[in-house]
Amino acid sequence: MAYKITGQCISCDLCLSVCPTGAIKIVDGNRWIDPELCTNCVGSIHTVPQCKAGCPTCDGCVQQPTDYWEGWFANYNRVLAKLTNKEDYWERWFNCYS
Repeated sequence: MAYKITGQCISCDLCLSVCPTGAIKIVDGNRWIDPELCTNCVGSIHTVPQCKAGCPTCDGCVQQPTDYWEGWFANYNRVLAKLTNKEDYWERWFNCYS
């Protein structure tokens, strides 16, 4: 599975309707992506994963790194940017919608 639903999810259920394979499930009120059904929208008419594109929070559905250290450093850099107030609004917007 390349994507996961995070704690930033606001339970708007937009991802349920935009997923072309129906991989997003609700279990006990929590949303999760079924790795057996998720294709990351590869081979479809979509150029970006629809769960990511349709998420209004931009952080509710994020790419899950395959390498542990890659994920660790990405999280570290994100938290460090928040702590030092170096996170630029427009850069975040561009990364979310590009």
